[in-house]
Amino acid sequence: MTALFLVGAVFALLLGGAGSASAHATMSRSDPGDFTVLKTAPGQIVLTFSESVSLSDGSLRVLSPKNLRVDRGAVTHAAGKANTARVKLAGKLPKGTYTVAWRAVSSDSHPISGAFTFSIGRPSATAFSVPTGSSDDTAVSRLYDFFRYVAYAGVTLLIGTALFVLACWPSGAGLRRLRRLLFVGWTTLVASTVVLLLLRGPFETGRGLTAVFDLPLLGRTITGRTGLAFSARLILLAAAGVLLVKLRRNTREAPHEPNGALTTATEPRFGFGVRLAGALLAVGLALTWAAAEHASAGLQVPLAIPFAMLHLLAMAAWLGGLIALAASLFRPPAGRAVPASAVTRFSRLAFTAVVLLVATGLYQAWRQVGSLEALSTTEYGRTLNLKAAVVALALTAAWFSRLWTAQLTREQPQEARSAAPPARVTQAVGVGTSSSSAPGHGAPGTQPPREEADASVPSTSDRGRRGLRRTVAVEAVLGVAVLAITTLLTGTQPSRAEVQNTAAVAAAQEPTARVVNVPFDTGIPNGNGRVQITFAPGRVGDNTVQALLYGADEGVIAVPELRLTLTQQAQKIGPLDAKLVDRGGYWASDRLRLPLPGTWTLNVTVRLTDVDQVTVTKNVTVRETPA
Repeated sequence: MTALFLVGAVFALLLGGAGSASAHATMSRSDPGDFTVLKTAPGQIVLTFSESVSLSDGSLRVLSPKNLRVDRGAVTHAAGKANTARVKLAGKLPKGTYTVAWRAVSSDSHPISGAFTFSIGRPSATAFSVPTGSSDDTAVSRLYDFFRYVAYAGVTLLIGTALFVLACWPSGAGLRRLRRLLFVGWTTLVASTVVLLLLRGPFETGRGLTAVFDLPLLGRTITGRTGLAFSARLILLAAAGVLLVKLRRNTREAPHEPNGALTTATEPRFGFGVRLAGALLAVGLALTWAAAEHASAGLQVPLAIPFAMLHLLAMAAWLGGLIALAASLFRPPAGRAVPASAVTRFSRLAFTAVVLLVATGLYQAWRQVGSLEALSTTEYGRTLNLKAAVVALALTAAWFSRLWTAQLTREQPQEARSAAPPARVTQAVGVGTSSSSAPGHGAPGTQPPREEADASVPSTSDRGRRGLRRTVAVEAVLGVAVLAITTLLTGTQPSRAEVQNTAAVAAAQEPTARVVNVPFDTGIPNGNGRVQITFAPGRVGDNTVQALLYGADEGVIAVPELRLTLTQQAQKIGPLDAKLVDRGGYWASDRLRLPLPGTWTLNVTVRLTDVDQVTVTKNVTVRETPA
């Protein structure tokens, strides 16, 4: 058992130190946009995310060029949409570059953060340095990830050992090492949940370890969704603790054999009420995970939550039961060896748990990965491949365990039937007997005592138990590795979300304007040049248009008339007149509505004199507005 816990700790340190968890939601759009230069100060900042987010005080901070806070009021959702964040700004903002630092919690309970800049009037230097790397790899985040693993280990040990005792070997409740496993699992889960509850506030807000003593922050954490899940888990653990204390008290007060085991007459019998209470507590504990992790966000949430619960319960039944079985097989007290019938029952239970693991795991893989390509191109997919490989090794060890179990089940009854009371060996005394014969050595032709002949040869049952003990230990170690990788998966951005977020970020980072150069030539001396037309943002919907004319020498020229119309031949729309107005050096229109994406034909008419003009055409592609 010490080796198993050491292996688990090593995996936790190796995998937990692999880096901070990827963000599970991304900012897909901001108003104003990054690096935007505005003519006038905006009244508010609005961010749009790829999924719903939770906000707190300080989720949006807007800093002036002198590093002063200019945001006012609480951070709220814009227009009631859960995937947005909005904060109002102070009036009469001076010109210069402003920094927006944001932090939120995605719908699957993982914090995300970032920063961007915009300028009013003209860009300027700022006193705030925009971070270029991730700020989530902190001491708080590393501790939080470690105790998440500890919590998984605790619930696995608690549920798996309890199920092994209730369903496979009720009399094993009198075994001190199984009661100790139950107590270790319960205390581990309680302690890790309390630590996670204290760390949750600093983890969400990006503050340091000293923030665990911030009582107002703790109060806000408890009322949040993840905090409510932790609180419900502690309440369920309190009820489980009452059952464990009752079990410990009953086994302590019952008569014991000299070796410390319960007498046969007082072995516990668990009724329907105890089993039902245990099942409800296990389901409730699993729900506290499913309601605050990946299953609570994304596709098919009403179906994903029960599947996630079944996956966790099946993992706990298999891995926790393996540890309980390994503890029972290793040097059991005299007369308290785990019977073959209990091993057989656990073998059937483990098989059912593995079937559930595979079925629910396939569904979760489809839901979180989305495509075969993502299995090799995303971090989540590669980690899932590693988990599948380790599970395959564990199932191979489980197959050998089932072979040893089947052999033990067949041979133990045969040995019991063939066993006979040992023959009493006496030494003949009388005529013809040599008085110098050594004790234990009979006359020639006599057989040695049966005890001596059998003592040096282990029974088939003993060999089966040793083989089963070895394969179960290997299976348990691999199961601990699976548990560690599962914990890593819960902190990794799902492949489907990563692909969607990458596409959204790429769309958001596309140029915010479409520039088209249209050459013209009126056929007179110096009557040629080009018109540079800028559509902002160059997408479906309202656009602003600016047109600047360059002469043959690439100098800016003024013309008496410039007209622009747009036509989409495929849908037979247009011509739409841009209604350009001379703004003194350039032509512009404050609003041009483009109803559809696709290829539009520009018709540009340039008039240089009363009689010299030309109309030229060029195609431009209008993009779809991102959702």
